[in-house]
Amino acid sequence: MKQLEHMNKSSTRGVFLSLVLLCLTVAIIIPINAYAAETIEAKSFSFEETTIIEFTNSGNEDVNSFRIWLGNNINFKSFKTESGWTGEKTPQGVIVFTSSESVKPGESIKIGIKTDKTNPGINWKALDKNEKQIEIGTTSPKELPKPIANEKLTDKNSGDGILSDSVFRIIPDKPSAGSTIRITGDNFGVLQQFDFYINTDKIGTFNTDESGRFVSTVTIPKDQSAERADLSVRDKAGNEKKISLRIGEAETRIPATENIKLTIKGVPDIMHRGDFLEVSGTAQPNSGITASIKDADGKIISTRTAKVDSKGDWKIEEPIIVPVDALFGRYNAVISDGKDEISASWILESSKVIILTPTALKFNPGETIKFNGTALPNKSLEIILEDPLGAEKFSDIIQVDESGIVEFEYPTTANVDKEGTWTLIAVQEGKKEFIFAGLGEIPSIPINMEFDKLNYRPTETVVISLTGKPSDKLSMLIVDPSGKAKIFSDGSSVIPITLQPDGRKTYSLDLNGYSSGVYTAVVNKGASKSSEIFTVGLQVGSGEIKISSTKLEYRPGDAILVLGKTNSNVLLTLELIDPEGYVWKTKEIFSDKEGNIKGGELRMPSKAKPGIWTIKAQSGSNFDESKIEVITSLEEGLAVTVSQGMEIPGFGKSIDIKVVNAIQSVQIEIIASDGNVLVTLPSFPASNNGEVKQPWFIPKGTEPGTYTIKVKDAQNTAETTFDIK
Repeated sequence: MKQLEHMNKSSTRGVFLSLVLLCLTVAIIIPINAYAAETIEAKSFSFEETTIIEFTNSGNEDVNSFRIWLGNNINFKSFKTESGWTGEKTPQGVIVFTSSESVKPGESIKIGIKTDKTNPGINWKALDKNEKQIEIGTTSPKELPKPIANEKLTDKNSGDGILSDSVFRIIPDKPSAGSTIRITGDNFGVLQQFDFYINTDKIGTFNTDESGRFVSTVTIPKDQSAERADLSVRDKAGNEKKISLRIGEAETRIPATENIKLTIKGVPDIMHRGDFLEVSGTAQPNSGITASIKDADGKIISTRTAKVDSKGDWKIEEPIIVPVDALFGRYNAVISDGKDEISASWILESSKVIILTPTALKFNPGETIKFNGTALPNKSLEIILEDPLGAEKFSDIIQVDESGIVEFEYPTTANVDKEGTWTLIAVQEGKKEFIFAGLGEIPSIPINMEFDKLNYRPTETVVISLTGKPSDKLSMLIVDPSGKAKIFSDGSSVIPITLQPDGRKTYSLDLNGYSSGVYTAVVNKGASKSSEIFTVGLQVGSGEIKISSTKLEYRPGDAILVLGKTNSNVLLTLELIDPEGYVWKTKEIFSDKEGNIKGGELRMPSKAKPGIWTIKAQSGSNFDESKIEVITSLEEGLAVTVSQGMEIPGFGKSIDIKVVNAIQSVQIEIIASDGNVLVTLPSFPASNNGEVKQPWFIPKGTEPGTYTIKVKDAQNTAETTFDIK
C-alpha cells in the first residue's frame, strides 16, 4: 500500500514537471514581440518598375532612419527620397535612408525606388536615433487595375459627374515635366466623360466605367514650369476635384551643341521707383551670362551674373529693386554671353504716389522687417502687413508728416512667423501699392488682384487689375451668390489669363446676365491663389441699420470687428471717427442675402487718442452709430494671444492659445463672426505663474473668416481675434 502511494506521488510530480517543461518550451518558441502592437505602417504600390513606399509612424517613438532591401535575384536601379532625407546604398544591397529631422508619431514619409523587376517584395527596418530597431517588416506592392477601354456613354450617366466622395490620385506622386503619369479615380459619376487639367491647360480626356472608376495615362507638357501646380479632374458642368503637386524638372537635356538664341524677358515698358525687376531668358546651355543695368547717361549702375542650365534657360536669382531715389528717364538692361549681346529698355516714370521698398530683399527669421520710402505728405496712410499665407500680421493708419518720409518695421519671431514672401499693402488717397520682402528666402512676386470699385450695375463692365510674374498663366473663376462657379458661354467655368511681359494685365469682365448679389473672383496660378469680393446691383437706402462691435474697450493698434443687421443686398459706408470728429478710416461694405453686414473689419490706429470713438454705418439716409472707448494705460490683467500652431496629418491645422495673468481655472470660447459660439473648451487650471497654453485643431470644413477667442477666469474676461483662411 505504501508502495502504491509512493508511485502515485511520483506520478503526480512527473505530470507537474512535464507541464513546467511544456510551458518553458512554448515560451521559448513564441517570439517576445509576437503580441507587440504595430508601431510602423508600411504601404506600397507599383507602376511598372517603379514602387512607392509610404511609412507611417503609428507608435510613440521618433523614427530617424529606415533600411530597405530586396529578395534574391532582384536589384535596385535607382531611388528617390523626400526633401531633407538622404539615401545610401551599401555593398550588401541595403539602402539606408537618414535625416536630421525624425518622423514623429502621426507623421509619414514616402520613398520611391526603381527595380529591375516589377512588383518586388520589400523588406524594411525602422530605427531610432541610437540605431536601435523599432520594428522590422515586409511589404508587397499592390497592383493597380488595368486601364479600361472607353465605354459607350448611355443614359446611365444622367447623374452628377463630380460627387462629394470622388477621389483620384497621380502615380507617381512626384511627376516631372515631359513625363507620363497614370491617373486613377473612384466614386465618380458612372459612364461619363471627364477632362484632366494642369492649371488652366487641358492635357487629357477619359471616361468612367459602370462603377464610377477610371484609369488613364497623360503626359505632362515638356515646357511645364518646375513648380507647384494644380492637377484637376473636371466634368462637363465645370465641377472639379483638384490636388496640388510640385512638378519636377524635365529629365530630357538639350545637347550642348544645339544653338540656342540669346534672349531676355521680364522687362516692362514702364517702371516706377520701388518696383521689382525679375529678368530671365535663354542662352547657350551650360554656359553663363552677364546682365548690366545702364542709366539714362549710359553709366552701368548694376551688374549681375547667372548660370545657364542644361535646357538653355537662365534667370537672375535676386530681383532688382528700383531705388526710391533713382533718376527718371530711360534705362537699359544689357545681356552678354561673351560672344553676343542684346538689350532691352524701359522708362522710369513718377506716376506712383506711394514709393516704399524693403531695406533688404531677404530677412532672417527673428530679424526685424523694415520698409522705408515716401508717400503724399500731410495725408493718412494705411498699411497692412500679410504673411505668406495671406494672414494679416499687422495693420495701422499713420499720419504722414510734411516731409513725406515713411518708415515701417515689424519684429519677426523665429519658428513662429511663417517663412516665405511677405506683402506690405499701402493705401493712400485711393491708390494701393504692394511691396514684397522675403523672410528666410528671396521673395517671389505673388498673384494680386484689384477691382476698380466694389459695386457694379448689371450693365457695367468690371475692370480687374492683375499683377504677378511676367508672362504668368493664370486661371480665374467667378463664384456666384449661391456658391457655385459661374458657367460661361463656351461651357467652361474657367477664364484663362496670361500676364504681359511686365507682369501686369487688365481684364474686363462683362456682367451681362449677372443677377444682383455678392460674387467672388478667384485667381489661381499653381498652388498660389488670390480672391476678391465684388457686388452686382446692390442699392443704398437699406432701411433700419443695427451695428455693434465685439467689445467696448480697445487699445491703440487693436483689431475691431463690426457686426450688424440690415436689409439684404445693400451697400453701406463704414467710418471710424476719433473723439475730435476726424474720420480716420472710410470703407465700403455690404450686407449679404440674409442681411448680415460683411466687411466690417477695422483697426485702431497705433497712435489713437484716448477717449470715446465712433463707428458709423450709413446707407442713404439711414445710419447707426456704435460708441467705443480707447484706453492707453497699460494695466495688469487677464490677456489672451493666438499664434499659428502645427499641422498634423489626420488632425489638420491648429492654433496655439496662450492666456496670461489668469486666476484659478480658465474657460475658453471660440466665437464665429455672426456671434454664434463655435466651441466651448473645458476649463483649464492656470499654472503657478497664471499661464494657460492650449492648442486647438481647426475642425475640417470650418468656414473661412474672422473668429473671436474669449477667455474667462475667476474674476476677469479677455478676448482676441484670429483669421481662418
